[in-house]
Amino acid sequence: MTARRYLKPPWMQRKVGNVLAPLFRPAIVARLSVPGRRSGEWRTTPVVVLDHGGERYLVSVFGTTDWALDLRASGRGRLARQQRVEEFGAEEVPVGQRQPILDAYLARFAKMPHVEAAFRSLPDPADHPTFRLASARD
Repeated sequence: MTARRYLKPPWMQRKVGNVLAPLFRPAIVARLSVPGRRSGEWRTTPVVVLDHGGERYLVSVFGTTDWALDLRASGRGRLARQQRVEEFGAEEVPVGQRQPILDAYLARFAKMPHVEAAFRSLPDPADHPTFRLASARD
């Protein structure tokens, strides 16, 4: 087993940005909820969903985060954006298939706070858990 690669986001992002982003950027920022891998309690964090090649993806920008570990364990979650809540299934993208997805993510979201710096600090695709989303009905 390899060491967990994780960048703790700056305090300002965790305590202020994560609270305000869904309010000020509701068309881009969604609230992801996943059941905790140990407790089973639902945990929520802001994310952006990448639309790429007719599929939707979640990319863990800061490395192997708790939400990525929880989603890996459960394979399911909820996305809330504005007044809509969607349940989904998730499949982790193999490391060898991540680079085009990560490139598309950077092309679209590099200007968001700390995204480009996180990818510079963690350049290996293996450091960014990436999940393909499917509706709960699929």
